[in-house]
Amino acid sequence: MDKQIEVKQTALTEGAAFERLVAIMNDLRTQCPWDKKQTIQTLRTLTIEEMYELADAILEEDWKDIKEEVGDVLLHMVFYATIAKEQNRFTITDALNTICEKLIRRHPH
Repeated sequence: MDKQIEVKQTALTEGAAFERLVAIMNDLRTQCPWDKKQTIQTLRTLTIEEMYELADAILEEDWKDIKEEVGDVLLHMVFYATIAKEQNRFTITDALNTICEKLIRRHPH
């Protein structure tokens, strides 16, 4: 398979998976009582716990757990962005574009 095509297919798969996560979070915010009542403040401690779980998995070099914990951390980031969108602060697209621009600016090579 041509390398460019392979990269494109991977990117599409990653994009579709990310869109699926965003869609699930949007559904949870409208349908799940627990998710509906969460705020950036109530999520803060839970996010810190998830980061510690990721750090522990990294120390153990347990790739199965690292994969799971990276997913949990991604969920939290999408959760924050969803709340921000609901409050007309920013969207997940805004956050993604911000980090992309920062990376480009910091890596001019």
